[in-house]
Amino acid sequence: MVRRARPAILLIGHGAMAAEVRAAALSTGLFDVGAVLVRHEKVGSVGAELNGYKVIDSLDELDFEPVLAAECASHSAVRQYGPGLLRLGIDLVIASIGALSDEALHRELEAAAAIGGAKLILPAGAVPGIDALNAALQGGLERVSYISRKPPAAWKGTPAESKLDLDTLDRAETFYTGTARAAARDYPKNANVAATVALAGLGFDATEVRLIADPAAGGNMHEIEAVGAFGRMQLSIEGKPLSSNPKTSSLAAYSTIHAILNRVRITEI
Repeated sequence: MVRRARPAILLIGHGAMAAEVRAAALSTGLFDVGAVLVRHEKVGSVGAELNGYKVIDSLDELDFEPVLAAECASHSAVRQYGPGLLRLGIDLVIASIGALSDEALHRELEAAAAIGGAKLILPAGAVPGIDALNAALQGGLERVSYISRKPPAAWKGTPAESKLDLDTLDRAETFYTGTARAAARDYPKNANVAATVALAGLGFDATEVRLIADPAAGGNMHEIEAVGAFGRMQLSIEGKPLSSNPKTSSLAAYSTIHAILNRVRITEI
């Protein structure tokens, strides 16, 4: 593999968040997208859509040394490509943090990172205060809860459709109450924040989660409450989704870009 003059990343995925990453590469001029990694059956169509980008379906096709890989695709992409990338010594930023609710995969990624001497980088995503929550853990946390409140359209294509009529909903309805682990497993496109909160705090099985469809919600609303030796913390944010995908928070995309830029700037120094 060869190192390019300007740091280049491997981008996994081609959806709304990946498009934001490609745009950031162009607007900042600080890094290139050296290749886009997608499933085999997508290579032709994505290659035609992303004219000018190298599109691959296997790590064997890498012909450059990425400064890092950025996953902007899905839980299955983390499972399929994550261990291999880390074993190669390539740092990996993952947006689909809910994939770590799979304990076996989490252990496999950690082992691969140790073998390759690479880092698994978890951006803060769509919510603020993750560093404060993690700091509170050091003193002892008693309870952590997370509420996700989104417009009905954001829950389409999820199990919420079997519980609510999302097209006619006229008031807020809670359709899931349970652990962060089950939320991340059953709502992989919507509950990555639940996974981030769990990893920063009490873990997947002790973090309480409520998912709400609310026609009055002006955006994707996240609320975190934590109680412990430090006192009580309440955090909330009303974020706008990406215009091209109501399931994806714009702040989650920006957080992934921020993680990439932090790594690129360190490399330049």
